[in-house]
Amino acid sequence: MKRLPELSLSLQFAKLSDAKRHRLALPRRRVIRYLRHALPFDAEMTVRIVDEAEGRALNLSYRQKDHATNVLTFDYARPPTAPLLMADLVLCAPVVAREAKEQGKTLAAHYAHLLVHGTLHAAGYDHETNERDAFEMEALEIFLLGALGFKNPY
Repeated sequence: MKRLPELSLSLQFAKLSDAKRHRLALPRRRVIRYLRHALPFDAEMTVRIVDEAEGRALNLSYRQKDHATNVLTFDYARPPTAPLLMADLVLCAPVVAREAKEQGKTLAAHYAHLLVHGTLHAAGYDHETNERDAFEMEALEIFLLGALGFKNPY
């Protein structure tokens, strides 16, 4: 059996009106499990769950898009330039909750998908470059989520 990558995780929750709901959907052990399954190498990561205002401010500042989005990935280093992958994932709780409801998913299942998705971005995958890359990333997400016990998120 292949060894999963090591992970040092900081899990942070901003002040949210419904923080308990999001904390219940994201127990630390599950977050670690989801991330480790998507990581190709050892990593140090921060996962921060934010409100709409913080999500919007970050998206505007870093992507020049004036709205909150579900997940933002900030990758700082990945092998071979560093001995391990270093990244931050920022998930906007109200957007994630709204999307989960619209897609008929549990909050936990949608968070699992977005954690895998963001981790793949940190590892260098990009669905916005071309159709082939998008297909490859989506197929890997489907495979990884299936291995974690989740249905195809698409």
